[in-house]
Amino acid sequence: MHRRRTALLSLTALLATALTALPAAPAGAEESEQVRNGTFDTTTEPWWTTANVTAAADDGRLCADVPGGTTNRWDAAVGQNDITLVKGESYRFSFHATGTPAGHVVRAVVGLSVEPYDTYHEVTPQLSVSGDTYSYTFTSPVDTARGQVGFQLGGSAEPWRFCMDDVSLLGGVAPEPYEPDTGPRVRVNQVGYLPAGPKNATLVTDAAARLPWELRNARGTVVARGTTVPRGVDASSGQNVHSIDFGAYRAKGAGFTLTADGETSRPFDVDAHAYDRLRLDAAKYYYTQRSGTPVREDLRPGYGRPAGHVGVAPNKGDTEVPCQPGVCDYTLDVSGGWYDAGDHGKYVVNGGISTWELLSTYERALHARTGRAGPLGDGSLALPESGNKVPDLLDEARWELEFLLRMQVPRGEPLAGMAHHKVHDEQWTGLPLMPHDDPQKRELHPPSTAATLNLAATAAQAARLYRPWDKAFAGRALAAARTAWSAALAHPDRYASESDGVGGGAYPDRDVTDDFYWAAAELYLTTGERQFEEHVLTSPVHTADLFQPLGFDWARTGAAGRLDLATVPNELPGRDKVRRSVVKGADRYLATLKAHPYGIPYAPDGNVYDWGSSHQILNNAVVLATAYDLTGAARYRAGALQSMDYILGRNALNISYVTGYGEVSAQNQHSRWYARQLDPDLPNPPPGTLAGGPNSNIQDPYAQSKLQGCVGQFCYIDDIQSWSTNEHTINWNAALTRMASFVADQGRHLR
Repeated sequence: MHRRRTALLSLTALLATALTALPAAPAGAEESEQVRNGTFDTTTEPWWTTANVTAAADDGRLCADVPGGTTNRWDAAVGQNDITLVKGESYRFSFHATGTPAGHVVRAVVGLSVEPYDTYHEVTPQLSVSGDTYSYTFTSPVDTARGQVGFQLGGSAEPWRFCMDDVSLLGGVAPEPYEPDTGPRVRVNQVGYLPAGPKNATLVTDAAARLPWELRNARGTVVARGTTVPRGVDASSGQNVHSIDFGAYRAKGAGFTLTADGETSRPFDVDAHAYDRLRLDAAKYYYTQRSGTPVREDLRPGYGRPAGHVGVAPNKGDTEVPCQPGVCDYTLDVSGGWYDAGDHGKYVVNGGISTWELLSTYERALHARTGRAGPLGDGSLALPESGNKVPDLLDEARWELEFLLRMQVPRGEPLAGMAHHKVHDEQWTGLPLMPHDDPQKRELHPPSTAATLNLAATAAQAARLYRPWDKAFAGRALAAARTAWSAALAHPDRYASESDGVGGGAYPDRDVTDDFYWAAAELYLTTGERQFEEHVLTSPVHTADLFQPLGFDWARTGAAGRLDLATVPNELPGRDKVRRSVVKGADRYLATLKAHPYGIPYAPDGNVYDWGSSHQILNNAVVLATAYDLTGAARYRAGALQSMDYILGRNALNISYVTGYGEVSAQNQHSRWYARQLDPDLPNPPPGTLAGGPNSNIQDPYAQSKLQGCVGQFCYIDDIQSWSTNEHTINWNAALTRMASFVADQGRHLR
């Protein structure tokens, strides 16, 4: 499903009306050259600048004096419009550029000069540091005569001088094939295996017969041997592969490697505590996603920043946000909460499933046989609230819950009790852009039934979990949940528009039967009341087969209700059938995992990987973990543990999809403030951030220029421009938090 659409080019309509034309003169263009007058021999025409930039020809170059004191790259720019691009044609974008003083970063883009200002290619060289001559090849994903070549120069505190020459966009060149560096052909979990857990690897090889393998410790001593199991061609990658099972080796150690077919894997550990840090880092991710509060440098070194969207210029702020025109005549304080992903939007749909999964991580710790609440207790996550005697995971989830409650339509207003679907900028912003620098107007979008039921479900769950810590908040949450439930019953078909995706993701959902079921389940588990029990028992979702190949997500929430009904103590009639349905779903995922050469509980139809496939795999693993909690059967625990291998490196690309984990990991997730790839003064995403992973539909232009014809696991690129394969989101990290916590708990029990 098309989750979001993120425009990258921020030469907005304001820019289009604030240009200063440079002196005119004839321009000579070669037959396949799309840039007019890229050599500036006698003139600078038809190049333009923003009004605050002074530019002129200087010794056969265009030189621009860039003012200091600007905030964003696009606050000062030079460019050329009316560039023609042909879909499927390859172009070489090249230029010579210098900066005085040296070290300034310029954002050079080829994109659309009119709304929605999409970017088709961008680079961010550090001038006079990374060289002076730059050349890149890309394939256009569109046909347009409204293209643009732009050089964005803003963001410097001090004035500087930019000079460029030999700017070219040459069409008809041979495309440069994208061949990812997949490293050694032996693919392992680059983080680690539990001593008493499963240990599997995948060998990519042309060999048809079994091959010998050796396991070596950090000293190079062979500690185990065996032979591979040929698996044939893996449909999800197109590779011929063998499997390696070294689970019989149980000794603890660091720096192990596997060797087979002349290849040696990346190193890994065998350690019962291998996931203790990941459990915490995955949850710590949320603090740096907070809106409406400063992120403290002492708590997150390298990630400190001012509060975003609190009304301090240039922010418009979230403390008094109006609706879109025609939606309502009031304003709401919707400050706080988490930024949903790499943009500055905040969404009740997606915020709901994310909060549920974090709360369920804690709730599992209370009820499961291997659960432990202590590791996520007070002080564990280094939060501003640490030391208040409340578990830190609950403190973090409450930051989002308070925002969700603020999104409820007030009493006395039309649609009172419903929840606004989302709040975000009026228009898309570009990268990079710190939250406190966002100048866009903020808007509330219409209430929706799906958002209202997300609020009802998570607030009801919160009411039972926060009761021991804050009875007043628990009571307020339950009251809001009841109000939302009643409002949803009164307005069961208020759907978010699929076209409402300018400035933020749409999150459309026209089937809310599952959301009604989920909300009723949470209200029943908290109150035990007959009205909610009856809705659960009569819902078609209650007996539906919910555990399909794709798994559960923000648009498929029925499984959230089913899993909680199976695990949270309750007296629902026929509860044994509920529990059996979870185990049956786990059996399906376990069969998929065993049949898959990479050991994944995920095999979508036609190997068409979905948006956020990495978290789909983790959520299917949650079902396996829950089946273990319900039955104690070791096969489900083993399947859940093995699912983590794919996420952490045992995959076709030989990459860990979690930043900072494994020898080679995703580093450049699509983000406006974890944007080191675009600005060396900004950080990469914090350790423990999950990338979306392979997405067969490759919706963004950058992925389309590199990955056309990709097969399954190869539909991924670790680049900040690839928002369809490489974004981070709060719901994806919620799945990682839950599974990392489960695996860490098993390390304590499997010894």
